[in-house]
Amino acid sequence: MVMMKSVVLVLLLQIYIVCTVRYQPNWDSLDTRPLPEWYDKSKIGIFLHWGVFSVPAFKGAWFWYEWKTQKDKDVVKFMEDNYPPDFTYADFASQFHATFYNPDQWADLFEASGAKYVVLVTKHHEGFTLWPSAASWNWNAYDVGPHRDLVGALADSIRNRTDIHFGVYHSLFEFYNPLYLQDVANKHKTQDFVRNKALPELYELVNRYKPDVVWSDGDWNENSTYWNSTEFLAWLFNDSPVKDTVVTNDRWGKDANCKHGSFWNCQDKFKPGKIFKHKWENCMTVDKKAWTHRRQIQIEDVLTIEELLAEIAETVSYGGNILINVGPTADGVIVPVFEERLRQMGQWLKVNGEAIYETQPWFEGTDNITFHGVWYTTKKQGNSTVVYGIVTMWPQDNRLLLGLPVTTATTRVTMIGVKEPLKWSLYKNIAMQIEFPLLPPNQMPCKWAWVIKMENLKNQ
Repeated sequence: MVMMKSVVLVLLLQIYIVCTVRYQPNWDSLDTRPLPEWYDKSKIGIFLHWGVFSVPAFKGAWFWYEWKTQKDKDVVKFMEDNYPPDFTYADFASQFHATFYNPDQWADLFEASGAKYVVLVTKHHEGFTLWPSAASWNWNAYDVGPHRDLVGALADSIRNRTDIHFGVYHSLFEFYNPLYLQDVANKHKTQDFVRNKALPELYELVNRYKPDVVWSDGDWNENSTYWNSTEFLAWLFNDSPVKDTVVTNDRWGKDANCKHGSFWNCQDKFKPGKIFKHKWENCMTVDKKAWTHRRQIQIEDVLTIEELLAEIAETVSYGGNILINVGPTADGVIVPVFEERLRQMGQWLKVNGEAIYETQPWFEGTDNITFHGVWYTTKKQGNSTVVYGIVTMWPQDNRLLLGLPVTTATTRVTMIGVKEPLKWSLYKNIAMQIEFPLLPPNQMPCKWAWVIKMENLKNQ
């Protein structure tokens, strides 16, 4: 009875501490906030770059800037060949119809993919918001183009049809917003753009759509003090409707990048090549050349499912989450090749998800003998620890050599999806040799990447 009372008191004390913590608007305080468990357990998210840039669907999301400022010759020629001389970028917005946008279909696809969270680009650097923002009059998807709240529709479908966490991407800066350009001209001694545009949008997004991810971008020119980032984040963690579940990345100012945030992106397609202590995320693209839908995409530009699974395995083995980007068309369609990759990923995760979800890095991410093609994760199962080896290439002689596992007399090796244990032996007393099963194609557990499950290792 005394022991039970002590446990209850400890739990009540922990609840009291959690409920009374107030984060201050500075990085030292904000960095003490624990990462909500759901994010690390999830491992896989879907990224969606969608906006006015999806109408020209040429090159990428920086189309406007490449046309007007960089004067990229390919973009300039594209405009000269296809549009009249007086055509402006704003004219594209009326052609952004989202005619076939069906958020229920999107939600069902994302659930089938095995992803655990979704991040929608709600406003990119062009400044066009996909929701009826009071801070973006006549430059949003409700006033122009679809005449629809695209953000709210997807948030509702995700929550009504799946257990997936909904998140929002928001760009702090805008290419040609006059308020921003005036702040820059004033050497950032003014913050009119921050107070009247950037921050009001962020508060709107959080209060209206209650996202579990706030994914910031457009931070590289100014410090977080210009953006009032710490003030917003203190509100987000203390008083917002998602204060207990929300996570944020590190793009809140050039002084915050790869230093502050619930998880770090550091840079696009970031992979540290080693186990990284702070939680990180690899945001990457299925289209190797762009974040957005491109009308000129070629099949060789698209990651194969083998390449995508290898990317997932490497990222998770080093302690990261992976945010996999597909760009919808202006009509609101996720093109078949992107849909195929997501469904293939889901098929693989349905068999092998236990080696991905809720795992932790082992003491090394990859093997010291079979360097390429084997990635390690680990997790607790009951009172023991299991080590997984994600094998991205089937060994030619059906024998896999591993240098890191230290075996015991009771070590057990299986392949997920195969009933019978695998035979293993010591190879020259320096490696573990595992014999892969000889199976006909119709009995293979999956078509790409196979998971070896090792139990009762000495160094588990």
